[in-house]
Amino acid sequence: MIDHMAIQVANVPASAEFYDRALAPLGAQRTKEFGEFISFGTTGHTLWLVPATEDGPAREVHLAFAAPDRAAVDAFHAAAVAAGAESLHAPQLWPQYHEAYYGAFVRDPDGNNIEAVCHTPQGETPPSGGVPQP
Repeated sequence: MIDHMAIQVANVPASAEFYDRALAPLGAQRTKEFGEFISFGTTGHTLWLVPATEDGPAREVHLAFAAPDRAAVDAFHAAAVAAGAESLHAPQLWPQYHEAYYGAFVRDPDGNNIEAVCHTPQGETPPSGGVPQP
């Protein structure tokens, strides 16, 4: 359903370095640089980092990225923390969402709540090799 989204960040190059490291375990990478804007995706330009246009406190955004398996969620969390993110929740099952919901949450350099989530039950392979949907 989502084609692309943009989040405002205080320092585009610094945030891009964070997302380079945090999204690599999920198969995402920089896909385009357009002036001051930088995009990331597995295909296309799903997430755009754009310069903040107003002074003052940023409003927290929650972004959840699909992971193909639980190991990718674990790798995302490790990479994000190594890149300087605050760990909000280490990788774990969240049965209050559904029995196979496995996610990890970190805070990016601008204070956003960033998650990687896998919806596939342990030991199962996503249909057609893709990332399952909730």
